[in-house]
Amino acid sequence: MKHLRLKALALAGALVSGHALCADTLISERQIGVDAAIVVAQAALAACRAHGSIVTITILDRADRVVLSLRDNGASPHSVEHSLRKAHTALTYNMSSAEYGKGAAANPGSAGTLHLANITTAAGGLPIRAGSTLVGAIGISGTPGAKGGGGADEECAKVGLEKIAGGLK
Repeated sequence: MKHLRLKALALAGALVSGHALCADTLISERQIGVDAAIVVAQAALAACRAHGSIVTITILDRADRVVLSLRDNGASPHSVEHSLRKAHTALTYNMSSAEYGKGAAANPGSAGTLHLANITTAAGGLPIRAGSTLVGAIGISGTPGAKGGGGADEECAKVGLEKIAGGLK
């Protein structure tokens, strides 16, 4: 029995060390670039301005780094942080921030995640996908509730993302 355990340990060690030799040293991930982010932000800003909203737009890459942050003239100071939180939530959970918010409201036992940094339940954040691959996220904040609030922010984000849909295949 002792001999079998030693053989099993030796085999496990060989498998682990063999895996380490075959592991990727460098990896490459697809993510949204700054040129695409500018196109998205310009279209989203125009859509929000069309209904009279003054917003901030944040676009994150796959690694949660800010690619673009655009604050319209006169946008509320809190909209900068809120647009970041919306994008971060969409990126982290790979779903719209509105969808995450609905899930959190329906499951009060999951409230612990709301204490994580940069998480929000407000609408206005969307993941950006190339096919089924998550490549970034967009968050928009600033549309007043009387003009549709986060739901209107999300619609502006969709308009922006439509502008680069052909390149996300």
